[in-house]
Amino acid sequence: MNYEAGQYDVIVVGAGHAGSEAALAAARMGCETLLLTINLDMVAFMPCNPSIGGPAKGHVVREVDALGGEMGRNIDKTFIQMRMLNTGKGPAVHALRAQADKFAYQHEMKKTIEETDHLTLRQGMAEELIVEDGKVVGIVTSTGAIYRAKAVVITTGTYLRGKIIMGELMYQSGPNNQQPSLKLSASLKEQGFDLVRFKTGTPPRVHKDSIDFSKTEIQPGDDNPKFFSYETVSSDNEQLPCWLTYTSEKTHQIINDNLHRAPMFSGAIEGTGPRYCPSIEDKIVRFADKPKHQIFLEPEGKNTSEYYVQGLSTSMPEDVQLGILRSIPGLEKVEMMRNGYAIEYDAVKPTQLWPSLETKLVDGLFTAGQINGTSGYEEAAGQGVIAGINAARKVQGKEPVIIERSQGYIGVMIDDLVTKGTSDPYRLLTSRAEYRLLLRHDNADLRLTPMGYEIGLISKERYQAFLNKKELVAQEVERLRTTKIRPDAAEAMLVAANSAITNNSIDAMTLLRRPEITYGMLEKLSPSELPLTDEMKEQVEIQIKYAGYIEKQLIQVERLNKMEKKKIPDDIDYSDVHGLASEAKQKLASIRPLSIGQASRIAGVTPADISILIVYLEHYNRVIAARG
Repeated sequence: MNYEAGQYDVIVVGAGHAGSEAALAAARMGCETLLLTINLDMVAFMPCNPSIGGPAKGHVVREVDALGGEMGRNIDKTFIQMRMLNTGKGPAVHALRAQADKFAYQHEMKKTIEETDHLTLRQGMAEELIVEDGKVVGIVTSTGAIYRAKAVVITTGTYLRGKIIMGELMYQSGPNNQQPSLKLSASLKEQGFDLVRFKTGTPPRVHKDSIDFSKTEIQPGDDNPKFFSYETVSSDNEQLPCWLTYTSEKTHQIINDNLHRAPMFSGAIEGTGPRYCPSIEDKIVRFADKPKHQIFLEPEGKNTSEYYVQGLSTSMPEDVQLGILRSIPGLEKVEMMRNGYAIEYDAVKPTQLWPSLETKLVDGLFTAGQINGTSGYEEAAGQGVIAGINAARKVQGKEPVIIERSQGYIGVMIDDLVTKGTSDPYRLLTSRAEYRLLLRHDNADLRLTPMGYEIGLISKERYQAFLNKKELVAQEVERLRTTKIRPDAAEAMLVAANSAITNNSIDAMTLLRRPEITYGMLEKLSPSELPLTDEMKEQVEIQIKYAGYIEKQLIQVERLNKMEKKKIPDDIDYSDVHGLASEAKQKLASIRPLSIGQASRIAGVTPADISILIVYLEHYNRVIAARG
């Protein structure tokens, strides 16, 4: 028996990393929001790696924070190790990565959700969408509860028809042996959605006391850790080390001897797995020439003995998993606490979405996270905050927010998904961004905080602090440009830095452009009177050192923006565009790009097709103008 259970502005289905961000964003924007989850104990749970950040992913967390999202603040409260990666390379690939206390992380996020105004957290299984005249108006749960809303965001992760696979053992389940969502897929199919089957996996967990750490290499956190949130200024969190070891020849032999029992190769797994995070058995087969692979041993929290075996994702049978573990240096006597497994699940083909993450088939319905074919907590959070913002703006009658590729990794990811689709679980990489020198870890606030403030997710106090930072950086850049340093004053510094000595006075900016000269060196010669933080000093140095490269990318962005500004009306009939290749007509009609820029990124649409489309649009716009 169904019954009316409540009326909301926005309903978010699923309380993982996408759902948490979506619900918080919508509620903080003033919408009465329901966050529905299968299990209240699994809010923001980390079913796989107990970490946040890394290359490209860490950039996304900073962007989520700059928009007013929660992931950065939450990991800053609950990290057990913080480490900046790629410090020996340029700033475009610097990436912050944190080990999380996974239990503290989920409990802190749940607390934040519970204490947020306009947000109701409730346990329940969504099974059916209510759609009237092509518009979503609510959902029905397994208990018959009908919740009505003006917008719905689906963030079901890997729960949709989830199936766990371990050797010959298979059973319906969500991650970590949670209850799967079995009926919502059918409801999506009824609305005409095209679903795909994807697969991901997780490694075994082992007991800390059974590891011989003397055979591994310690991986400590940074002495002076940086943070993900621009609001975090300090932390007294105790840091725990991770440990590095490697697979051995025996490991590879055990895997090769048991490939006939591996679901990856026996045909038991239907779903497509992640290309950039393969299982250990897949790695051994694909990279047969490599004698060993890195394995990281990572603590799952301060109050548990479980260690996560990073790099050993597997769906091998339990006995094979134990043999693999005990063939690795340091793990010869290890006790396995949880088995690794593969999980298959349904996902929506993301080309069925607008760049706002609203679906093209059902008005007011949004999807975010792994249901859109991505992998990773950070990718989910990035989509979640955008879906939540746009669901709220839909309810409020406002235009959707769309982040361009030149504005953020979130924009790169969403554009990739909705324009190109994905044939395997999508993972963000720095190489996916053509403007990665502009999309740095250090400048996410400069790129996106104004947008977060305009949306209403950044407070006046935080926005004012941002403006102050921006002004101080600009003042210091100008001071260095106009500050002359005498050759005798600079000589000792230049000699010590193996830099060419100058016989004339030189401005500090020109000196700082030399690769071997740092801001810290100049600061000793010409200290600033401005109240600059370390973060501001870093920003000054990057802006000056990379000014030429940044300027080149800004010119490229300007060219791209001209293409993005050439909008394509939604009612274009591509079959009327004479000269377009058949494949281009089919792809353009299916994806319905919003601009010439987006159309140019669709696989199968050639530059010749774009030229024809531009000419057609000029004629089309003249006809419309004449009618008007």
